[in-house]
Amino acid sequence: MIDDTANSELNERHRVRMERKKAIIDQKIAEAQKEIGIIIVNTGNGKGKSSSGFGMVVRAMGHGMKVAVVQFIKGAMSTGEEKFLRRFPDEVSFHAMGEGYTWDTQNRERDIEKAEEAWALAKGFLSDPAIGLVLFDELNIALKYKYLDVHAVIADLLDRPGMQHVVITGRGAPDELIAIADTVTDMTVVKHAFKAGIAAQAGTEF
Repeated sequence: MIDDTANSELNERHRVRMERKKAIIDQKIAEAQKEIGIIIVNTGNGKGKSSSGFGMVVRAMGHGMKVAVVQFIKGAMSTGEEKFLRRFPDEVSFHAMGEGYTWDTQNRERDIEKAEEAWALAKGFLSDPAIGLVLFDELNIALKYKYLDVHAVIADLLDRPGMQHVVITGRGAPDELIAIADTVTDMTVVKHAFKAGIAAQAGTEF
């Protein structure tokens, strides 16, 4: 058990550390004055890439932004996020453009066709300044398998309205995309229920 003197010293050391940390953080906040639309990439083999993306969709909606969602690859099954967001048709334009995971479709030519259709729709949102945030869910997969030309995609991303945010998810984000993104998170697997034989659950996986 920590006595009163030791506890008081511990509290004082904590206060001093936090005071120093606050000064550093306040300085960084003061220096970060630029406001632009940013590109966020969620990649890696860990769970949470799309979950994070849809969290940002809801966050943007909370700030009164109009949002567009284009899902690549996904589309063969109904998801909780689609059911929920379709309740807000005036705020969110939701498009599930895929026909299922690549190991299910087993048809590269058809997958390419669907990816091209999805990107044609995506380009429309990227040219609309009324859209505050766009989510391109699983776009990284389409780029990884070369269903789309990464350089053409990047050109369209960089040509979007100045205050529009873009969130891109999926494993295997190409180096070219990572290079032009403003924020990149690589999600790492520590444990996953599926490896323990636990089925995908409504509300957590879909």
